[in-house]
Formats: sequence, C-alpha cells, structure tokens
Amino acid sequence: MQTGQKIRESRIKQGLTQQELAAATNISLRTIQRIENGEVIPRSYTLKTIASVLKIDESEIFELVPPRNAQQNSGRQKMMLVWLHLSALLLLPAFLIWIFERIQNDDINYHGADVINFQLSMLAYLIPCMLLPGLPQIIAVFTVIVVLVNTVRVIIGKSYYYPFTIRMIKTQMT
Repeated sequence: MQTGQKIRESRIKQGLTQQELAAATNISLRTIQRIENGEVIPRSYTLKTIASVLKIDESEIFELVPPRNAQQNSGRQKMMLVWLHLSALLLLPAFLIWIFERIQNDDINYHGADVINFQLSMLAYLIPCMLLPGLPQIIAVFTVIVVLVNTVRVIIGKSYYYPFTIRMIKTQMT
C-alpha cells in the first residue's frame, strides 16, 4: 500500500473530507490531494502532522514512504547526503554543506533543513537541562543514535526520520 492510499483510507474511516483534513493540519487542500494521489513524496513533518490528526501511528506511514529521488542521486550527491546526515553530530558542518549545496541539489535542500532543524531542536532541549544530572548525557546519546541510524538509512536508500524536531527552517517542499 502507498502512503497516499493509507492516508486516504484513514481519512475516510474517520469521516473526514480532504478539505477538513487540510483545515485540521494547516496543509493546503491541493497538497493533501497530491499526497493522496501519489503525486508527491511528503516531508516527514507533513506526514507527522497528518498522522497526528488522523490518530495513526507514524511508523505505519513512514515505512511506506520511498526515499526522495533515490534513483536520481549520483555517487557524489549520495555521498553529500551521507555526509550531511553524519554531520548532524556537529552544527557547523551540516550548515555549511546545506548552504553551499542546496541550490544544486533539492535533496540536500530538504535533507539539510531536516538535519539542521533536528540539531537546533536537540540544542533547544539540551540547554534547559544542563543543570539536571544525567539528562544532558541522555539527550546526547539519543542524538548520536538517531544521527547514526538515519545516516545508515540514507546509505541504504531508505527514508529517514528525526523525532522530536521543531521546524525552524522551512523549505518549499510538501
């Protein structure tokens, strides 16, 4: 089953129209239509928002999402994506890769925004916890694990997911 089909079935089961889903998620009606028709590969934030409103487990729809432009990535582009995700352990390298490569490669643009949003989110969670014993270390270990898992997923051509991310940098992708 495709992501759009799963979303459509869940929406209909709950008796929602596309218009109502669009209003509840603050996602345009046209984007909802394009997702359900399989015309676009939605961003992870979009999927999380839709899953939340439809009250379905995110993992059910994330596993259905094919990796973005997997066939179109040249060796260099794939390597840049791998370095981008791996550099999520440090803010500056990811930011530099994103700034200099995003215009030439849409994947770098979208992946980079997700990576940087994750980094900034983890930093935002970490700063208030600095005085609590053990919590900064837990956040750091969690961050390293998420980064390594997502880097491996990009290497093998699967979709990635950065949990607990606050969207600060937005791209024009659905």
